[in-house]
Amino acid sequence: MLPLLINGGCVNISAPTKPIEINLNINVTQEVVYRLDNDAKSLIKQNPGIF
Repeated sequence: MLPLLINGGCVNISAPTKPIEINLNINVTQEVVYRLDNDAKSLIKQNPGIF
Protein backbone atom coordinates (compact mmCIF):
# COMPACT_ATOMS: atom_id res chain seq x y z
CA MET A 1 0.00 0.00 0.00
CA LEU A 2 2.95 2.35 0.51
CA PRO A 3 3.95 2.55 -3.23
CA LEU A 4 0.39 3.56 -4.11
CA LEU A 5 0.55 6.59 -1.79
CA ILE A 6 3.91 7.76 -3.16
CA ASN A 7 2.79 7.78 -6.83
CA GLY A 8 -0.71 9.15 -6.18
CA GLY A 9 0.26 12.81 -5.52
CA CYS A 10 2.24 13.65 -8.67
CA VAL A 11 1.06 16.75 -10.59
CA ASN A 12 2.73 18.15 -13.73
CA ILE A 13 2.21 21.78 -14.81
CA SER A 14 3.59 23.13 -18.08
CA ALA A 15 3.27 26.43 -19.96
CA PRO A 16 1.37 26.48 -23.26
CA THR A 17 3.46 26.25 -26.42
CA LYS A 18 1.44 28.91 -28.32
CA PRO A 19 0.59 32.39 -27.00
CA ILE A 20 -2.91 33.01 -25.72
CA GLU A 21 -4.93 34.99 -28.26
CA ILE A 22 -7.98 37.03 -27.29
CA ASN A 23 -10.11 38.55 -30.06
CA LEU A 24 -12.34 41.44 -29.02
CA ASN A 25 -14.60 42.51 -31.85
CA ILE A 26 -16.16 45.71 -30.53
CA ASN A 27 -18.33 47.96 -32.66
CA VAL A 28 -19.04 51.38 -31.16
CA THR A 29 -21.69 53.45 -32.83
CA GLN A 30 -22.51 56.93 -31.66
CA GLU A 31 -25.41 58.97 -32.91
CA VAL A 32 -25.67 62.68 -32.23
CA VAL A 33 -29.07 64.30 -32.61
CA TYR A 34 -29.57 68.03 -32.40
CA ARG A 35 -32.42 70.46 -32.98
CA LEU A 36 -32.20 74.09 -33.90
CA ASP A 37 -34.86 76.64 -33.17
CA ASN A 38 -36.06 79.04 -35.87
CA ASP A 39 -33.64 81.83 -34.89
CA ALA A 40 -30.61 79.58 -35.14
CA LYS A 41 -31.76 78.17 -38.49
CA SER A 42 -32.16 81.64 -39.97
CA LEU A 43 -28.77 82.71 -38.58
CA ILE A 44 -27.08 79.76 -40.28
CA LYS A 45 -28.87 80.52 -43.57
CA GLN A 46 -27.67 84.13 -43.40
CA ASN A 47 -24.08 83.09 -42.57
CA PRO A 48 -23.38 79.76 -44.31
CA GLY A 49 -19.63 79.95 -43.59
CA ILE A 50 -20.10 80.19 -39.80
CA PHE A 51 -19.39 76.48 -39.32
